[in-house]
Amino acid sequence: MKNVKKNKMLLIFPPQWTPISPHFAIPSLIGQLKSKGYNAEALDLNIEFFNDVLSKQYIEKSIFMARKEFENLKENLLNVFSPEKKADDYKLEEQIFLYKYRYLKNYLSENEKYLNFIPNVIDKAVNFFKTEEFYNPMTLIQSLNVIDRALQIISLPYSPMRIEMEQIANPFFKFNYETIKYFVLDKSSNIFIEYYEDKIKEILDKKSKFIAISLNSSSQIMPGLTLTYLLKQKTNAHINIGGNFFGRITDELLNHKEFFELFADSVSIEEGEGPIVEFARFINNEIPIENVPNLIYIKDEKLFKNEKIKPLKLNEIANINLDDYDLKKYFSPQIVLPFQSSRGCYWGKCSFCDQDFGMNFNSKNVDKVISEFKELKEKYKIDNFEFIDESVSPSYMNELSDRLNKENVSVSYFCDARLETAFTKEILEKAHENGLKMIMWGLESGSNKVLELINKGIDLEKRFEILKDAKEAGIWNFAFIFFGFPTETVEDAKKTVKMLVDNKDIIHSYGRSVFSMGRHAKLSQEPEKYGITKIYPAEEEFSPNINFDSIGMNKQELGNILEYCKIQCSIAYNKPLWMFLRYREWLFLYVAKYGCDWVKQFDVTAQRS
Repeated sequence: MKNVKKNKMLLIFPPQWTPISPHFAIPSLIGQLKSKGYNAEALDLNIEFFNDVLSKQYIEKSIFMARKEFENLKENLLNVFSPEKKADDYKLEEQIFLYKYRYLKNYLSENEKYLNFIPNVIDKAVNFFKTEEFYNPMTLIQSLNVIDRALQIISLPYSPMRIEMEQIANPFFKFNYETIKYFVLDKSSNIFIEYYEDKIKEILDKKSKFIAISLNSSSQIMPGLTLTYLLKQKTNAHINIGGNFFGRITDELLNHKEFFELFADSVSIEEGEGPIVEFARFINNEIPIENVPNLIYIKDEKLFKNEKIKPLKLNEIANINLDDYDLKKYFSPQIVLPFQSSRGCYWGKCSFCDQDFGMNFNSKNVDKVISEFKELKEKYKIDNFEFIDESVSPSYMNELSDRLNKENVSVSYFCDARLETAFTKEILEKAHENGLKMIMWGLESGSNKVLELINKGIDLEKRFEILKDAKEAGIWNFAFIFFGFPTETVEDAKKTVKMLVDNKDIIHSYGRSVFSMGRHAKLSQEPEKYGITKIYPAEEEFSPNINFDSIGMNKQELGNILEYCKIQCSIAYNKPLWMFLRYREWLFLYVAKYGCDWVKQFDVTAQRS
C-alpha cells in the first residue's frame, strides 16, 4: 500500500474522570484509525489535569487565589446582600456570590492546618499510588485523604464548583442548555478556563485539522465543553464531540443551533469505530461531510443529521492502541485496562436499564480476545483487565477460561455478570484458576416483587447458591443493589438491607444507589405497569434521566431507608477495608494480590487504635 501523507487527527479525553486508568473509548478509536493508515494521535487531558493540579505549586497558588477572592467578595458584600431580600429574590450570579462568600469564610477560618499541611505532602501522596507502596492499606487511606483535601483546596477559588476524584459537584448546576452555557463561560466558577490556557497552546501546536473530544460521562460536560469552546475561538480545525453522552439526547441537540455555533462543528452519536474512519476520509478530502454517518453538524448556518449505519462487529474492530499514553502517570501501580468482549446486553430485558441504548448485541470471538491479551501484555506490559461488558455470560466465561489455560496466557480480570444458574461451581472454579478475581453481580433487591418487576430473568431462589460457589472458588463477590424502584415499599427495601446483612459471608462488598429512570429505560414505555403515575416534561433537556412520580416510598421514606441501610450494614460489615479502597480497580488489585480472605478480614479500626 502506497504511503500517503494524511491530515492529522487529534482525539482528546478531557477531565473529569477517575485518574486510575485510560478510558476505553479513545484507544479503541485510535487503533481503528491507525489500522486504516490514518494519522491519529491520542491525548488524555484528564490524567494531565490531575497530575498538574495535585502538586505543591498549584495548591499554593490556589490558596493564594482563594484568600484574594475572599477579600474581593468581602469588599463587595454589601452591594449584593440585603436583609430585606428573600432567597428567591437573588439572581443566579448573586446566589453564587453569597454561597462562595460563606463557604470561603468558613473554610479559610476553620482549616488553617490543612492549608499549611497539604501542599507539603501532596507530592508524596500522589507518588504513593504509582508504586508498590500502594499495597500498604493504612498508608493508602492516608494518601487518599490527602488527595481529597487537596482537591477541596484546589476548588476553593472556584466555589461553588468542587472537583473530586470521581465527579464535579456544583449545587447550582443543572443539565439544561442555559445553565451549562453559564458555567462554561463563567471564569469565576470554572477552573478549566484558566487551566486550559497552556494546554490550548500545546494542542494548537500539533496542527491537527480535526480535533475530537470524547464525552462519556456527565462529569465531563462542563470541562469538555469549556475545551471545545476555547478551541472554536482559536482554531479553524473541525471540532467534533463524540462519546455516548450526547447520543442519548440527539433530539434536544437539534433544537439548539447555538450549541454548534459555540461548542462544536459536529457531534457524533452511537458507536464510533466505523464512522470515525469515514470522518478521516472527510478530513482528508476523500468524501463530503454529507457521507459521514452518525453525525449531527452545522453547515451554512443550518443543522443536519446524517443517516446512521450498522455498527461494526467487535471482530471487525482493530486492537486497542495505547502508543500515545504514558501509563506511569496513572494513579495505580499496575494499569487495570478496560476491555470489551461484547457490546450491548445478551439479556437486554431488565425494565430499569438503558445502558445498552443504541447498541446491537454482539460478542468478540475468543480467538481475538486471546490475541489482544497477548499483544497488550507484550507491547504495554498490561495483564490486569476490567471487562466493561454489560454482562459476561456463563458460556463465554467457560470458553475464555479454557482458551486462557490452553494458550498459557496469564491475566487477572474482573467483570459484571448475571446470577444465572448456568454459572456452575465448575465454571467459577475454572475461571478463578485462569485469572478471574472479582465479579460484580446484579443482585439489585431483596424483594421478589421488585425483582419480578425488574424482569431479571433469573432463578431467585438459587442466586445465593451461585454467590456461595463463587466465594468458595476464591472469587470476590461485589453486589449492586438499589432503592427507590417504582412500587417499592419500606418493607420491600428492608428486605434488601436484611439480604445484605444476612449474607455478609458471601456478599463481600456492595454498591448502593438510588434508582433513576433513564430516558430510554424500558419501563418508561409502559409506565402504568410499574406504578408510575406521572412522567414530567424534561426541565433539564440535556439530562440523561427523566423525573417521575410513582406508587411506593416517598422521598422522606427513601431517605430514612438509606440511613437505615448505612447503619445496619455498618454494624454487620464493621467499616471494612473495601469501603476505604473506594474504587473497583483498586479493590480488584488488592484482591488479586492478597486474596479474598485477607481483604475481608483486614480490620481498619484495629490498625488505627
